[in-house]
Amino acid sequence: MNDNWINSSITEYYNWLRDKTQVLKNEQTGWYAITTPFIGLFNDNIEIYVKLDNDKMILSDDGQTLSNLELAGSTPLRSPNRKEWLDMILLNYGITLNDKELQTIGTEKDFNQKKHNLICAISEISDMAMMAKHTVSSLFKEDVRGFFDEQNIIYTPQFIAKGSTGIEFTFDFQIAGKQKELVIKSFNTVNKLNVPNFLFGWDDIKGAREKISGKELRGLAIINDVDKELKPEYVGALESKGADVVWWSKRHQPDMREKLIA
Repeated sequence: MNDNWINSSITEYYNWLRDKTQVLKNEQTGWYAITTPFIGLFNDNIEIYVKLDNDKMILSDDGQTLSNLELAGSTPLRSPNRKEWLDMILLNYGITLNDKELQTIGTEKDFNQKKHNLICAISEISDMAMMAKHTVSSLFKEDVRGFFDEQNIIYTPQFIAKGSTGIEFTFDFQIAGKQKELVIKSFNTVNKLNVPNFLFGWDDIKGAREKISGKELRGLAIINDVDKELKPEYVGALESKGADVVWWSKRHQPDMREKLIA
């Protein structure tokens, strides 16, 4: 198969990231504000802040993520279930909570990884706003985990793999078979941030994983389509890049169940 299409798509994604990222320095404080092309909770661009302190590099969200959640009616620090979910996200991405401010500390050498982790954490934490709009007994990722257990599917949760760019990517689940390996992202919503992130991460680790394991590495998106209006361009992007899609409302159907077999 000709892989020029995916190489071209990844190049375009790199160019898009670079062209749409803006940096502004506050001369009085020494902090740099980095405006990313990724979309936040209120359809605005996610911003992170960076400052050099001797040999350390401090990255922060300036408290905006939790503040925005409170404005949206979701208060994770006051709910045991949401607080537990928040703590898990912070742990997964190596982020600390300092007086409602998300922070991570690194060096110039690991700046790309730290920046990536902070943006991913902001995005996942922002998804908690959906819990304020709907009465749910658990988060969608936990629903998927429960379904796997129900179906006796053997999986690895919070699967981490390093890609060709040197960045480590975290996937919700991994399923390994004799000839195929699946990396899985559970999408409670699909948007401009999480769809490209998933496709980029899957492609970035694909070559190294296939060389190490000797297996085909497939990307699989499990999408919550219950009572939701999904933008077709996001789903189309997943399918056009070769990712398999399982619709949550149809998860028990044989053709959907077949996609979970590695």
